[in-house]
Amino acid sequence: MAPKTPRRFDFQRDSFSFANELLWEYRLDLVKGKMNFRRREPKPDYAHRCFVLVRAARQFLFHARFDEEQKIAGDELYIGLIRKIVSCNPRLSGETENQITIPGFASLREFSAARESLFKNGCGGAWRSYVLRSHWRMIFPISRDHQKNTAANLLAAIQENFSPIVHLVKFPSLTINHGMILFDATEIDGGMEFSAYDPNDPQKPAILKFDRVKNEFLLPANSYWAGGGLNVIEIYRGWFM
Repeated sequence: MAPKTPRRFDFQRDSFSFANELLWEYRLDLVKGKMNFRRREPKPDYAHRCFVLVRAARQFLFHARFDEEQKIAGDELYIGLIRKIVSCNPRLSGETENQITIPGFASLREFSAARESLFKNGCGGAWRSYVLRSHWRMIFPISRDHQKNTAANLLAAIQENFSPIVHLVKFPSLTINHGMILFDATEIDGGMEFSAYDPNDPQKPAILKFDRVKNEFLLPANSYWAGGGLNVIEIYRGWFM
């Protein structure tokens, strides 16, 4: 059973205002249904942080509270608060009375828009997206029963007001190797539809679907993915994941 959090992730409140940038420019070949890509020029300053951002977003959800009535503080205070929050456990929510207060802002989205550079410097380097304890799981076979159980567990977690972090992957091709936070779920004909915070596109929620017939997750085409089936692993949920 997923641990409970005081409230579910709210996209407009709990997501970052800035994006995890892409190292490549992708173009969808409509005939082949595949992505062509080339290196982005100039090279982006803030890339390979998808897992960094979803981890940090949930740490703020679990361990921070915002008080817009308080006076806006200086960068030195905010640097320390960011550092303190991203050192907290992203797997378990803290008690409400122990949450760390962020003065002068109403939400993470507002805070990160006003102090973007502080977050980019303080949430962690790109290596944190590569060195995750859960990455071992993607190298082992993922069955359709595993994906069926994963979908059911994600739905149950969201119904209990929890916001799971998921790893979207195609292995060994690694045409996608990405992290998102799920915050809403709807049962539809033939499957489920999950709403997600995609750190690559902070302007709108992403949609992740599950097909109950094929027991397969599907992500529609976007700026970095041609669309289609992939595997989903829930992460940041226990000691081994």
